[in-house]
Amino acid sequence: MSERPDRPDLPVVVVGAGAAGLMAAIFAARAGADVILLERTRDGGRKILISGGGRCNVLPSVLDPERYVTDSSANSLRRILRSWPLSEQQDFFQNRLGLRLVREEETGKLFPESNRARDVRDGLVQQVRDAGARIWFDARVTGLRTEDGRWWIGLEGTDDLEARAVVVATGGLSVPATGSDGAGLRWLEGLGHTLHETYPALTPLTAAPHPHAELAGVSLDAKLTAPGARPAFSTQGGFLFTHRGWSGPSVLDTSHMAIRGRPDGSRQEVHVAWAGDGPAVWDERLRTGRSGLRAALTSTLPRRLADTLIKEAGVAAETPLAELKKADRKRLVRLLGEYPLPWTGDEGYKKAEVTGGGVALSEVNPGTMESRRAPGLYLCGEILDAFGPIGGYNFVWAWVTGRAAGSAVAGSD
Repeated sequence: MSERPDRPDLPVVVVGAGAAGLMAAIFAARAGADVILLERTRDGGRKILISGGGRCNVLPSVLDPERYVTDSSANSLRRILRSWPLSEQQDFFQNRLGLRLVREEETGKLFPESNRARDVRDGLVQQVRDAGARIWFDARVTGLRTEDGRWWIGLEGTDDLEARAVVVATGGLSVPATGSDGAGLRWLEGLGHTLHETYPALTPLTAAPHPHAELAGVSLDAKLTAPGARPAFSTQGGFLFTHRGWSGPSVLDTSHMAIRGRPDGSRQEVHVAWAGDGPAVWDERLRTGRSGLRAALTSTLPRRLADTLIKEAGVAAETPLAELKKADRKRLVRLLGEYPLPWTGDEGYKKAEVTGGGVALSEVNPGTMESRRAPGLYLCGEILDAFGPIGGYNFVWAWVTGRAAGSAVAGSD
């Protein structure tokens, strides 16, 4: 750890050097604050490093605020997101960090031209230093307390650090191997904040026993829906069969619907439209096609999946479509266009990309991210009750809330 300053009552302290914390430290220091950034790992930004398969999906090319999930006020969420327009975020990364962003055509995601997540993390860390902030790596925070408008940050193995204001950017519970252990959530609850129930989000679904284990490795595009969900829910994208269940963007985006269940506590079904085609499309193909059944399905689906669905329908694979019985066609249409995914569990926080739930948005000022419960305390990133789908949405949340907290805390004297 770096040497302690002579006057520890002066700095603004940012706890957590993930995406939100790095951004908060940059903007606080650039606005003139004396900033100390505390990070429990030896290098910080570890979720940045593993994101996008090591490429880092920095931003989406288009942002739809309605795709975020929160149990808090949707109006507050939208107001927070509007505080830093997407075009200005792109400008920050390209002109401030010098990272040219390239759009992936099939997904609309923006990646650094180098396809190196490390360039994003290292660029942010360098910006923190260039702005004049100090980073203390391997600094384990043990708690927060406040008295007479001052804050004390407990540090393992040394004296408490006194600060005039604190930004908490400690993340949630997802991917604990990166340093996320939920400590910040416990501190905030102890300070009187309301926490909406947390749960793993954007995580693979599993089944025991797994009826599709023999399909592990098969991937395709699919549309997933949650029948009866209010508001209505659907998402479309990559779908991957795994040895334990199912993954891919479409499954991850749907997982919270399955994990949380319906409002009455009952199980939430998940339906799959293979290749994104619903029952009406499949019914038309099977009624008007001129080939055999297997040929009709494999023209759109991977062969192994097509054979599995034919077997589940109990129909001979070489049946000519012209001879397909009405009852068989209806059974096939159901399996092809609204397949009930037989999930029984999920991979939990170990593989979850984000944490659902967290501190209620009503307990922060949406313009400054300052706590309404504890003046001088600012919250940002995954610790707050909001997350978005795969595709850079959760980095947007981190960048926007981190910038807002950092900018505001600098003027918090």
